[in-house]
Amino acid sequence: MSNIRVEQNQLVLTITFNRPDKRNAISPKMYEEAAIALESAVDNDDVKAVLIQGEGEHFTAGNDLSHFAKVEDEEHFAETVRFMQALMHCPVPVVAKVKGQAVGIGTTMLLHCDFIYCSRSAVFCMPFINLALVPEFAASWILPKLAGHPKASEWLMLGEPFGADEALQYGLVNKVLPDDELDTAVQTVMQKLASKPKLAMRHTKALLKQDLETVKLHMADELDVFFSQLGTVAAKEAFAAFLEKRAPDPTKFK
Repeated sequence: MSNIRVEQNQLVLTITFNRPDKRNAISPKMYEEAAIALESAVDNDDVKAVLIQGEGEHFTAGNDLSHFAKVEDEEHFAETVRFMQALMHCPVPVVAKVKGQAVGIGTTMLLHCDFIYCSRSAVFCMPFINLALVPEFAASWILPKLAGHPKASEWLMLGEPFGADEALQYGLVNKVLPDDELDTAVQTVMQKLASKPKLAMRHTKALLKQDLETVKLHMADELDVFFSQLGTVAAKEAFAAFLEKRAPDPTKFK
């Protein structure tokens, strides 16, 4: 069974991270399948909106670190880049439905969605600094503009979890809903989007994303630094400690 479930119904394409036993941690194969699904929306007149969600209790715990720890260069990161580029270039509205954990790229990808609705119990985190890494996919450019420099610094330099109310206060999500109302509320939004004029919607999204070239340039700069960090002693120790379920050796973080 695929760990990505893709369904199309009533002009809505739904992409579900379908690995609940691993809190929907994303593997390279999952990135590839999700990218293909997003790319299919480009020339498909029967898709007027995309919904991204997670199966079970969580949105996604982010990268599957058992795979990610083996990444050494951009070639081994190709599926992830393909997914994020497909998300950035998706011509129709993308809605994210977030419950439970949204860790690492689980939060980063929200910066490239158009609507984000989360449950009261949702928890966000961008713990790159704790892995001796840097932000990814233009997060260090988008977040200060979205939340202000002090809050962006807090999220990216401390790498600590934050809740739904804080995400709403600083513009990361559109609305926080009771856990038992999230599905219905998002379904209503998807129906509204699917009912709008197709070309007008695509043009509106394109106009809203006129800074995309700047975002892509910043993303490339981030990735260069990201890959340079992957080879450091600090990053190797951080990954080893995570996989071995132990505290990292602080002397290797110097």
